[in-house]
Amino acid sequence: MGLWHSIAGINNWWIFIITYNEEKNIGKCINSLKQVCDDIVVVDSFSKDNTVEIAKAHGATVIEQKFLGDGPQRSIGLQYCQHDWVLNLDADEHLDHDMVNTIQNLDLDTTPYDAFEFKRKNFLNGRWIRHAGWYPDYVRRLFNKTKTDFKPVKVHSKIASENFQQLNAHIIHYTYDSIEEMVAKLNSYSSWSAQELFKEGKTVSPFAPFSHGLFSFIKFFFIKGGFLEGLDGLTICIAKSTASYLKYAKLIELHQKNQKETP
Repeated sequence: MGLWHSIAGINNWWIFIITYNEEKNIGKCINSLKQVCDDIVVVDSFSKDNTVEIAKAHGATVIEQKFLGDGPQRSIGLQYCQHDWVLNLDADEHLDHDMVNTIQNLDLDTTPYDAFEFKRKNFLNGRWIRHAGWYPDYVRRLFNKTKTDFKPVKVHSKIASENFQQLNAHIIHYTYDSIEEMVAKLNSYSSWSAQELFKEGKTVSPFAPFSHGLFSFIKFFFIKGGFLEGLDGLTICIAKSTASYLKYAKLIELHQKNQKETP
């Protein structure tokens, strides 16, 4: 099974990544993953750059699939992983040295857990952000696909398992290259989140956007220590509060449009 070896023996598992226009990241991501496994599947949403060519050149199997939303797209990727245990990373992530050592010593054949969580080091403009809710930022990425799956939501899907263990090992995450990129994603994510809430029949008061946005800023800037990160911390906290505000403002807008369209 390639480079994967455990103290307890050989474990069979696969890695998959979902991508769209990730030519600047995908090569580094795959090279990082090859430290622990050779079987890597990339599910690409018809990238317009060289993501697919780079992924293939680095030995990954590439599947092209129209983007269905974060959760459904990741679930599609599971279909191409031939073994029960799967490690899922985003293209802008790679394994830190301690994570390589940790997962090489896991015995997945006898573990009582369905999934494992790892700490994530989030970088903004090349700088590791240790506050504002950006660390330790546990993410559930190694899991048994026969026992759990991704939540079927459009944005920020998670493995739906309660039987998991947190490990003291790190994923490196290069979040945004610029404030412009952060704002663009914030706009998309808030729209998707509002659509999910609308589908669930969620309703809120006209004061919800302001109250949620204000609470978000207070939480991440003061309680989570965003002020300790200087201008970057302030920017992150404003972005988080704006995203929260827009999510509920857009939810109210969706209900208003629906009322106008309903005879």
